[in-house]
Amino acid sequence: MVAWETQGRAGKEGPAKTREAKLGCVFTQTRVTEKGQPVRDEDSTSYVGAIETAEQFGPRIHAEAARRGLYQAKRVVALGDGSPWIWGIAEEQFPGALQIVDLYQAREHLANLAKIVYGPIRSEGKQWASARYLELDEGKVEAIIGALRRLKPRDDKVQKEIDKQIHYFQTNAERMRYDEFRRQGLLVGSGVIEAGCKTIVGFRLKQSGMKWTVRGANAIIALRCLDLSGRWEQFWENRAVGQ
Repeated sequence: MVAWETQGRAGKEGPAKTREAKLGCVFTQTRVTEKGQPVRDEDSTSYVGAIETAEQFGPRIHAEAARRGLYQAKRVVALGDGSPWIWGIAEEQFPGALQIVDLYQAREHLANLAKIVYGPIRSEGKQWASARYLELDEGKVEAIIGALRRLKPRDDKVQKEIDKQIHYFQTNAERMRYDEFRRQGLLVGSGVIEAGCKTIVGFRLKQSGMKWTVRGANAIIALRCLDLSGRWEQFWENRAVGQ
């Protein structure tokens, strides 16, 4: 961002140089393959996004879901990573929706912890993480928490990270019953939004030497969302007639 857009904001290492863009998508899933694997409906994905607070973003994603048929849907699922603000939006904007933590985000938490506890290249760490992956796939979150509690590092910093992950899995336990979600034919990965972050934001706004104002970045994000949502022509036609 340009300097004045981050003034007074703290970054990871000193003053902030960036702002966080929030992105959400809405899609439908109405079928599974012959093997029972869920399939996102083709060309059903639409996006919304902006640099704004969670309180501002909540109504934005709700409006898009409503436009897409939220109130006619037989079932609503909120799928995201474990960030508390995401589940706050889900509770407020989509009460009653089934909440699912992205499986691959949960696995990443375990992989990163294994590296911290055992070292980045130790085979023990990889074996430990692999065992936890199996428990995760089976929805055995309590077994994972038990394995975390059995870790006894000598370093206080490592113990704090373990405690942090225990809290993460305890808080999200009911969002990680992946065996049950799969039995219901539901998607458990949020790859579609990960791809959207790269395509909508990364490829267009994070090129070398670029500096943005919030207004300028949000304008580009909005246009990119329209394009990838298949609404580009409709948007300009509406603009032409003053809608």
